[in-house]
Amino acid sequence: MHIRDVKAWWVRAPIEAGRQHRSDFGQARTFDAAILRIETDDGLVGWGEGKNAAGSTGDYAALVYMLNNEVGPRLIGRDPGDIGVIWEMLYNGARSDLAAAAGHAMPQIARRGLTTAALSAVDIALWDILGKSLSVPVWRLLGGRKLDRMPAYASGGWAPVGGIGEQLTSYIADGGFRGVKMRVGAMDGPPHLSAARVRAARQAIGPDIDLMVDAHGTYTVAEARRFIQLVADCDLAWFEEPVIADDKAGMAEVRASGLVPIATGESEATRYAFRDLALNRSADIFQPDLAFCGGISEAMKIGSLASAFNLRLAPHLWAGAPCFFAGLHVCAASPASFTVEYSLGANPMIHDLIEETVEVRDGMIGIPETPGLGFTVSEPFLAAHAVVP
Repeated sequence: MHIRDVKAWWVRAPIEAGRQHRSDFGQARTFDAAILRIETDDGLVGWGEGKNAAGSTGDYAALVYMLNNEVGPRLIGRDPGDIGVIWEMLYNGARSDLAAAAGHAMPQIARRGLTTAALSAVDIALWDILGKSLSVPVWRLLGGRKLDRMPAYASGGWAPVGGIGEQLTSYIADGGFRGVKMRVGAMDGPPHLSAARVRAARQAIGPDIDLMVDAHGTYTVAEARRFIQLVADCDLAWFEEPVIADDKAGMAEVRASGLVPIATGESEATRYAFRDLALNRSADIFQPDLAFCGGISEAMKIGSLASAFNLRLAPHLWAGAPCFFAGLHVCAASPASFTVEYSLGANPMIHDLIEETVEVRDGMIGIPETPGLGFTVSEPFLAAHAVVP
């Protein structure tokens, strides 16, 4: 079995006006992603996804160009089962042969950003192909499934102080969620304004529902520490991305300033960045985004790091179907995982891109049992929403 065709598209799915939300990223009018299709010479097809932005804030022309014109040609003729070898080849670039012989990484200079996003898309698609070729779900290849259903939390929460309680309680009613996440930070302004929204949320949902907050890295260290003090009696399950990902020392300072667990990682790429988070004692929960961190292969390594440092894994799954389903398989197989992110904002890249129905019942989401990643792409939807750069 060999790879014979690689094709990527910038897919932009519009969000109807009544379901749009506004955050520090602006108004979410579309959901965008780089969707990758890899086909083998015996007709098997694997689907992947690469990401370089949040929601509708990104231009995917460069990433799609890289996949089609730089990465894709390097894959033609290769065995798609050589997933780890291909990962290191793309990561190390021109020195991949030297790195393989020496037994240590010699990555290309552009080892983050678009390079790893492209690598992520390829890795996800190759795991999809391998599972289909062996007629088993990907979690089987990752070591097995610890649960056939995983707890999920509702991810959303942009409403103002007067409406946040109603918004979060509607999530709980719709899916039976036992945990909800809301956005805070620069979208509100000073920390006391976010704290007021958190207090309103906690009062509305009661003491028995987990409440998480996500600042998208928009606070300074001082602001994040102040916010923790202001919500000290709200029993937060975690505080996500309190400061920018580049300030790991600052994140460690925030973590040490209070009792709220710190979650982070959606802006990080590869196991090396997560190693530094662990060594700096910057986080309690790792949140790799599989469409950016290096795919399924790297997410499993990151999960192993979490386990080794007695931390936990909760992948960032605000994404399209390939990334989301890949995250389900990683969560099923990783001993460090404990919950699945389920976006409650409008997400046509999950619900309309594929033919299957994705839903949460009684706060739980099922792990796919069909071969590969477990979804079927809607070719008409893909064709209708592909952007020509």
